[in-house]
Amino acid sequence: MATVSAYRAGSRLARSLPRSLNPAAAAAVGLAAAAANPGKRRLVRRNLERVLGRPMGRAEARRRVGAAFGWYARYYIESFQLTGLDAAAIDAGLTLEGYEPVERAARSGLGPILVMPHLGSWEWGAWWLALVPQMKVTAVVEPLDPPEVFEWFMSFRERLGMNVVPLGPDAGRRVMAAVRRGDVVCLMADRDIGGRGVPVDFFGERTRLPTGPALMALRTGAPLLPAAVYWRDRGRHGVVASAVDTRRRGSIRDDVARVTQDYARALEGLIRAAPEQWHLMSPNWPSDYRALGLPVPERLRDLGVRGAGPRAAGSA
Repeated sequence: MATVSAYRAGSRLARSLPRSLNPAAAAAVGLAAAAANPGKRRLVRRNLERVLGRPMGRAEARRRVGAAFGWYARYYIESFQLTGLDAAAIDAGLTLEGYEPVERAARSGLGPILVMPHLGSWEWGAWWLALVPQMKVTAVVEPLDPPEVFEWFMSFRERLGMNVVPLGPDAGRRVMAAVRRGDVVCLMADRDIGGRGVPVDFFGERTRLPTGPALMALRTGAPLLPAAVYWRDRGRHGVVASAVDTRRRGSIRDDVARVTQDYARALEGLIRAAPEQWHLMSPNWPSDYRALGLPVPERLRDLGVRGAGPRAAGSA
């Protein structure tokens, strides 16, 4: 388990690294991490096969899985470097597509809700929002063990200009307040971390995704915007997709289920644009747990079966 000292050391090392060496350093760190984590390597392969809709051969799997670990390493390297960059450097390192609805909503006083996958370099986009258009940014984050590591990441993200809300009983109230005061709210929503999500079809297999984005959009009228920040060439490219339809149609329960399924489809499209940059490395479907020889959590046992998931992948 990584310690606070390890993260601090990694942060110092990343800040001392010339940015021109980021790709090579990330590739080297990614290869080492892939070799050391066979369980995560298997999950990454399963996720890639979900996105591709087909099994991969050994050579393709080795190449794509290695690339995924490399991109994940680059995510950490560049995130650690962010606090040393000024607004001009952040702005020069990002291009945007579909950004106008974010700006309109934030300026209206009712903040947009960005629903995002664990993909690419989302923290670069959040730092850009805080530094360049100088918007307030609120992000919900997953608690980590040990608590000292979580506290370090909290303070690190706060230095990036974010209002950080830990996932927990008070998160919904605090995020609702952020929406109503005009903050841009960033929610990682491709995994049901809190365990209270609704069933959806996600890449052809049943799982659960969090209801928070749908509930907040339905209750406040704030736009629900799927978004991602990719690496493109030597920079980053932020994409904001079309807003999810959050008009009320029936009971709140039915509307939440519909909106959550709709944003799941939007996330699929964003992930398909760069599957190797998707760094979801925890079990997310019932079949993932079975593939790793782990008991399926109770919340995922009653979903029924839609597709068998990726084939039993060998070592990548």
